[in-house]
Parts: sequence; structure tokens; C-alpha cells
Amino acid sequence: MAEPHVAQKSPYAVELAAGEYWWCRCGRSKTQPFCDGSHKSTEFTPVKFKVEKPEKLWLCGCKHTRNQPYCDGTHKTL
Repeated sequence: MAEPHVAQKSPYAVELAAGEYWWCRCGRSKTQPFCDGSHKSTEFTPVKFKVEKPEKLWLCGCKHTRNQPYCDGTHKTL
């Protein structure tokens, strides 16, 4: 299995409105932490997630979290 590209070694703090979003899993997107379709030449697919109400979330930037798409601190061990 391929390893994702580490987009950054810290989470992305994002304020999101209610709705559906696609988190970049491959690490190649130019619109981090969201998918822009760059994964199409890889074995990765984005992760769809839903936000029920406006809130601030910490989305994984290193792409190695075990709680996709949310940061779990894994970046501290890379």
C-alpha cells in the first residue's frame, strides 16, 4: 500500500458551515485539507464527512491519522 504525501506536520484548523465535505487523503491536493481531485493518479480516495452545525474542526494535515479526517496527534510521531 502506498503512503500518502504529508501535506503538513500539523492539523488544519477550519471553520465549517453545516454541509458535506471531502477531506484529501492522498496529500496532493492544492486546496488542503480538502480534495481537488489530485488523487486520480493514485490509489487513494477522499473521505466524505458531514458537519451538522457550524463549528471549528481540526482536520489532519499529515494524512496518517487513525481518525480520518480528524487530527489524532499522529503528526507528532512523524
